[in-house]
Amino acid sequence: MILALAALNHSTYSPALWEGTMVYWAVMAIAILTNTYASKILPKLESFILVLHIAGFFAILITLVHTSKEKVSAHDVFTVFENGGGWPSTTLSVFVGLLGSVFATYGTDCAVHMAEEIRGANLVIPWCMLSTTLLNGILGFAMLVVVLFVTTTIDAALESTTGALGFPFMQIFQDATGSLAGASVLICIIIVMDICAAVAFLATSSRIVFAFGRDKGLPFWRTMAKVQSDSAIPLYAIAVMAGVSCAIGLINIGSATAFNDVISVGVSSLYASYVLTEAMLLWHRIRGTIRHPSQMAGTTWHANELVWGPFHVPGIWGILLNAFGVGYGIIVFIFSFFPQMVNPDAAHMNFSCLMTGSIMIFAVAYYYLYARKVYTGPVVEIAPF
Repeated sequence: MILALAALNHSTYSPALWEGTMVYWAVMAIAILTNTYASKILPKLESFILVLHIAGFFAILITLVHTSKEKVSAHDVFTVFENGGGWPSTTLSVFVGLLGSVFATYGTDCAVHMAEEIRGANLVIPWCMLSTTLLNGILGFAMLVVVLFVTTTIDAALESTTGALGFPFMQIFQDATGSLAGASVLICIIIVMDICAAVAFLATSSRIVFAFGRDKGLPFWRTMAKVQSDSAIPLYAIAVMAGVSCAIGLINIGSATAFNDVISVGVSSLYASYVLTEAMLLWHRIRGTIRHPSQMAGTTWHANELVWGPFHVPGIWGILLNAFGVGYGIIVFIFSFFPQMVNPDAAHMNFSCLMTGSIMIFAVAYYYLYARKVYTGPVVEIAPF
């Protein structure tokens, strides 16, 4: 995005692939330094980022609405559908395009992986996830509607210099504001928020590595499970995630398509994990094998026994919500493997199915060859009672 902004401001500039990798590493460096040397102020920093997020939203929204001299009609915004991928039906095209909305809500579960560092996590985290989804859903929908109103020609935005780089919204911002400097300022707000997101993603992903390492579920789990005594952060887990991320950046030097294919695995992998856990929860809900805390009085709690926490939807409504979640997850998982258009060439093919399958094969092989000898399930350090 930074290179696309440079191309927007300098029409003769054509970003090289290695430059994208350098910028990618620079952002990772910011995330690494923040998660290590500024870990103690990370909660306060995240609160500041939330304020910046909301303020940036209104700055962009108000600017686009008031500076755009030409807007399309409400009829075009809400009733016109374009099947740009050449799919047999508009319905199928909508499902294929669903991934854009899915990616926009990426990381809603980040707070879950920080649970061990949050007071009252059994109540705070569910409310955090719901409020985050509600807030970003409202803000995202409002921004989508405004951008659609100020986008007079979609094809022109897609065929522009920034559109060819994958960021047509930059050209839309310039057309709407009528000012290159004004559009650049708005784009910089989004870039800053993306860098902040990288900081949060490194924090939460390192906690996943730490927790799974503590459970003996990863290679070199003894190292992954270590926590620094002075700062109480999983430094080795942070280093592993940062190293893997920087290594992935090398792929971009050889092929931007291959790099995007690796990144796209995140959607299919995340939703595979969502569907599995939600399906198991749905199964136990239907069977009624999840006990209520009141039933635990005078009994011994076992590690593999499921007990309701203080935040849950009981009865039939909980079952219906779980069933909806499983169905939605399956739809997203299936369409995460679809290319953007019919009969794509190698440059536009979606190879995430190959990547996801390879990861699954490696995980199964690792489990049967080694992990099953040491992995006995999640480590329970504190009982809920």
